[in-house]
Amino acid sequence: MLTYASIAFGIISVIAFFAYALDKSKAKRRAWRIPEKVLLGLSFFGGALGGTLAMSLCRHKTKHWYFVVVNAIGLAWQIGALIWLAQL
Repeated sequence: MLTYASIAFGIISVIAFFAYALDKSKAKRRAWRIPEKVLLGLSFFGGALGGTLAMSLCRHKTKHWYFVVVNAIGLAWQIGALIWLAQL
């Protein structure tokens, strides 16, 4: 189970990273944007590592407190889930 969860979190993190990066690119071009609820959902439901990395590397959504909080909470529960699965 730990392996599957790690793979799932990894895949969702890559998707979240590219979604944040794409949204930053679209913001610069004043194009259609990815809805915030999609970015937040990706981060919370498995992609917190990718979301956090994208926020840092792309300097995107860093001034929105709720993105920082959702990514922190998501990262905490995802690490907790992996630790719990490792003990099974």
